[in-house]
Amino acid sequence: MNIVAADWLPYSLPLRRPWQTSQGVFDVRQGRLLRLLDDEARHGWGDCSPLPEFGIDESAAIAFAEETAILDLVAQKARQPLNAWLSGNPPVESVAVNGNLGSLSLIKDDALKQALANGYSILKIKVGIGDWQDEIADLQRLNNQLPRGTLFRLDANAAWKMDEASAFVMACADLPIESLEEPLSQPTPAGLVCLQGLASFPLAVDESIQLLDAPFFDHPPVRRLVLKPARHGGLLATMGLALRAQARGIECVVSSGLESACGLLACAHLAAAIAPWQTHGLGTAEWLAEDTGASPPVSAGRLILPRGTGLGFVPGLTQAARKL
Repeated sequence: MNIVAADWLPYSLPLRRPWQTSQGVFDVRQGRLLRLLDDEARHGWGDCSPLPEFGIDESAAIAFAEETAILDLVAQKARQPLNAWLSGNPPVESVAVNGNLGSLSLIKDDALKQALANGYSILKIKVGIGDWQDEIADLQRLNNQLPRGTLFRLDANAAWKMDEASAFVMACADLPIESLEEPLSQPTPAGLVCLQGLASFPLAVDESIQLLDAPFFDHPPVRRLVLKPARHGGLLATMGLALRAQARGIECVVSSGLESACGLLACAHLAAAIAPWQTHGLGTAEWLAEDTGASPPVSAGRLILPRGTGLGFVPGLTQAARKL
């Protein structure tokens, strides 16, 4: 297989509503697609969409796009879906995903009802934006509207000092919390060990990749690792991290960096390859008012993977993509 042509296709995608975290707010997702053409007329696609708020810098985003496009071509040549090529296992048809409600203070009743109607049993919510006591009260009110068995997956995006995080975790004792991501503004292994000891649910490291050294894996301070392939520079490097974590009993969840449909598909294939039993953070396509192509559909809380070979990305099916 030889690459005979390559080009970059920029995009700017408006969001349906602002994306807010403790680190800031934005309402447009910008990036560019990489399109490769090989000598057998196959196209390989990759998505480069840096987002410093998620720890996704330019160089890592470029590496993710380049590797995805090449692996797309390799898997097509092997006549396998990308997840099967990555794992060496039979193709996975779907993976469970959480609903994504955004910032706790901005959740509307209709958005909650829609998420439940779509079959999500785990609801991702951004916390750490307002006073933690007010947020506990808001979670209690939301919980009163939930059917039994529905869980909150919380993400604080490094919002709290240790005393605030500890108080929040202890106040969650009677709430249906599935996990809490990045609670500490200045995370250390010792601090996370202490905080995990207070929590009956998993704490997770996401953007604090500076912690992922040998001692972290020898003595895990938390029970979960959230993986964004664009942050780690590609699918293969992220898969290596996942295998290392799982060997130490650390749960792994793949999460979107709010990429376009192309990048979301790459994340979904990785999720299917490394942890098809897990509920992943990939229910983000609905946040984009426009997209670069056909995003994978979600049915009954499960993201449906393409049945064809390679990545399965089909460009040009939305208003924004018609400009490519």
